[in-house]
Amino acid sequence: MAKLYIITGPSGVGKSTISRGIAERLNKSVLLEGDNFYHQVVGGYVQAWKPGNHLDVFWKVCVDTINNYLNAGYDVVFNYIINKEKFMELKNIFENIELKFVVLLVDRETILKRDKERPEEFQMKDRCFILLNDFLNNNYDEKYILYTDKLTINQTIDEIIHNKRYLV
Repeated sequence: MAKLYIITGPSGVGKSTISRGIAERLNKSVLLEGDNFYHQVVGGYVQAWKPGNHLDVFWKVCVDTINNYLNAGYDVVFNYIINKEKFMELKNIFENIELKFVVLLVDRETILKRDKERPEEFQMKDRCFILLNDFLNNNYDEKYILYTDKLTINQTIDEIIHNKRYLV
């Protein structure tokens, strides 16, 4: 049976790096980067945190795409910035699928350092801290939270793949 890994956290925690690493270790897998779906809209594009955004259609496209790959027997690794309310919706949508959910977190210094390493047009600057505070105040179940500032990339990937604590 195909599995779904949902990886979230604020910008700069390593969602893309860790998600790619997980997908590369699975036998038959697909990596779905939420940002790539969101940025498919060109005309009428609005940033996700601003009024008039296209999150409704974005989520429909993401859920349909995840389902298509799962139904074809692929393990799916999906990453995006996901609030607790959206997590609960996804948990219900994929209730019959083996689902691992992980909230990646790091300290403020690490987020700032990683953001500065990005090309200027992709830097989030102060928004990184806003998102970090949102995740810290979102009251996610502790079992889903993984602090990665003291872990290597490989240790983080191993932890997510092998630890059953992230099962929903």
